[in-house]
Amino acid sequence: MLSNNRKNSVITNNYSAVTLNLFYFLSFLAVLSALLVVFSKNPVHSVLYLIITFFSIGGHYLLLNAEFLFVVHIIVYAGAIMVLFLYVIMLLNLNKETEPHKSNLLKVAATICGGLFLIILVGSLKGAESMIQVQNSNIGYVKNLGMVLFNEFMLPFEISSVLLLAAMVGAVMLGKSEKPGVNN
Repeated sequence: MLSNNRKNSVITNNYSAVTLNLFYFLSFLAVLSALLVVFSKNPVHSVLYLIITFFSIGGHYLLLNAEFLFVVHIIVYAGAIMVLFLYVIMLLNLNKETEPHKSNLLKVAATICGGLFLIILVGSLKGAESMIQVQNSNIGYVKNLGMVLFNEFMLPFEISSVLLLAAMVGAVMLGKSEKPGVNN
C-alpha cells in the first residue's frame, strides 16, 4: 500500500514538473516573439511573430485544461485576424520611404508610459503568489461550458446571436456596390 502511494506521488510530481517546464517554455516563447513583433523592421515578419505569440498563448490554455478556448483562440486570432493583418499590410504597401519619422520626444513619452505600465503591472501582481489553486478537473471542458451557456445564459446568448446576425446583414448591405440603373 505504501509503495503505491509513493508511485502515485512520483507520477504526480513528474507530471507537475513537465507542466511547469512547459509553462516556462511557452511563457519564454510568448514574451520573446512578442518582443520580436515590436522590434521587427519588416511588417510581414511582425505578423509571423504575432502568430507564434498567439500559438504560445494558446498552449497556456491547453495547460489550464481549457481546450475550447484554445481552439477558439487559434481559429479566431491566428486564423482570421492574422489573415486580415496580412491583407492590410499588403494593401498598404508599407515602405521605409513612406513611413513617417517619429520625434525623439514621442519616443521618450512612449518609453515613460511603458515603464509606468510595467510598474502598475508589477504592483498589481505583487500578492499573486498567495492565490488559491482550484483542483477541479471539470473546468474548461466544452460540455460544461455548453451546459452553463444554454441553461444559465440562454437569453444573453440568443441576444448576442441576433446582434451578430444584424451586424453581418449590415456589413453585406454596406459592401454591396450600387450601380446606377441596376436594381440589386
